[in-house]
This record gives sequence, structure tokens and C-alpha cells, in this order.
Amino acid sequence: MSNISLRLPDSLHKRARDLAKKENTSINQLVSSALAEKISALMTEEYIEQRARRASKQKFKKALSRIPNIAPEEYDK
Repeated sequence: MSNISLRLPDSLHKRARDLAKKENTSINQLVSSALAEKISALMTEEYIEQRARRASKQKFKKALSRIPNIAPEEYDK
């Protein structure tokens, strides 16, 4: 495990401390979780962009052509 020194504005530190107390966790765990969520969101965005670059309208239309052209069931309308 690594250590970092982090400078926070007093107002943000107070909110983090209050929220950590409310959630019955440490500020370290709160910051760790928040950072993990942010990294996950950014990595997801990057992954979707990479997949979009590989996309092809021709392949999409080919995939759609395999779907039968029938009316949906009543519960799917």
C-alpha cells in the first residue's frame, strides 16, 4: 500500500470528515473509494471510445438484418 500527502481546502476536508463519520468509515477509505470511482468512470469512457472507433455501420446493419421482422409481443410494446 502507498501513502500520499494530500492538500485539501478546509471546507472540503470538513465535508469529507463529516461524510466519513456519517458513513462510519475513515477519511482514507472515503478518499480511496472516491478515487476508485473516478478512475473507473474515466476508464469506462476510454473503453467506450475505443469500441466506438472499431464500430462499422456495415457490421451494424448486418447484425440488424439477422433479427426477424416481426411485431413485438404485447408486453414489449
